[in-house]
Amino acid sequence: MRGVHRGDAVDRELDAAGIDAPALRADYRHCRGLAAEHGRTYFLATRFLPPDARPAVHALYGFTRTADDIVDDVDATTEAKRAGLSVLSGQLRDALLDGRSATDPGVDPSVRAAADVARRYELPSDWFEAFLHSMAMDLTVTGYATEADLDEYVYGSAAVIGLMVTPILGTVGPRSVAEPAAAELGVAFQLTNFLRDVGEDLRLGRVYLPEDVMTAYGVDRELLAAEDGHRPVDPRVRALLTDRIADTRARYETAEAGIGLLAPRGRRCVRVAYQLYGDILGAIEQADLQVFGPRVRVSRRRRASVALRTLLARTV
Repeated sequence: MRGVHRGDAVDRELDAAGIDAPALRADYRHCRGLAAEHGRTYFLATRFLPPDARPAVHALYGFTRTADDIVDDVDATTEAKRAGLSVLSGQLRDALLDGRSATDPGVDPSVRAAADVARRYELPSDWFEAFLHSMAMDLTVTGYATEADLDEYVYGSAAVIGLMVTPILGTVGPRSVAEPAAAELGVAFQLTNFLRDVGEDLRLGRVYLPEDVMTAYGVDRELLAAEDGHRPVDPRVRALLTDRIADTRARYETAEAGIGLLAPRGRRCVRVAYQLYGDILGAIEQADLQVFGPRVRVSRRRRASVALRTLLARTV
């Protein structure tokens, strides 16, 4: 029965979403905790959602974060990562097929929550499969020869996330009309992360800048690896990053029109995410394109400013 739970803000969100089973509430809490701890920009944006929509968005983050953590575990062997990802994939597949894993304590809580979201919002299993395929690519693929090769990875790692969130937020017209912009915004977020994390990804043995694009600027993996985060960035790398930032901004501009296609209840959340992720590009520029040392971050003051202006705005 709805409304029978009383307690903190998280309880109120779960009550609003109609999530009543104690075990399932714990699963959603787990995912919310992952979002709050690891996805600061993401989590801030979700505060602009109505309470009933927040648990589902947190659950999707929790699941994707769990998979990402398996792949990026620096202390695990490739075989161990592959096994961990296989277990997670199998658990999700079983949960999506018949829901048998809904109360199985051996199943990861993020899987149980994500499967519940998939049932509530009728999310296609193909989207989850595409995401897990991209995660599996990270186990063996360390670079991408062409932009088209990278697009395959980005579809599963980012575009489908935008597609998954769209039915949770709602649309003012047919969902199919809003989906292309939602997917494009997810890609813009991912490309922003790639630019911010060039140095960090290199240390994990990966490069998410297509080789054909790098070659056009006279850049290769060895030149990137020679950057140490202390010297000025090599002019060739600088030119490459500058143009990739411009290309990513163009994707944001394409995606922005889709915000108005969302139901009003979801627009503020997406607007905050749109602005704060876009601000990362500006922060990279302000750091003189130095993405090989400490992670570039948007200042707390800027984050608070964006949140306040969005809160006070009549329309977004």
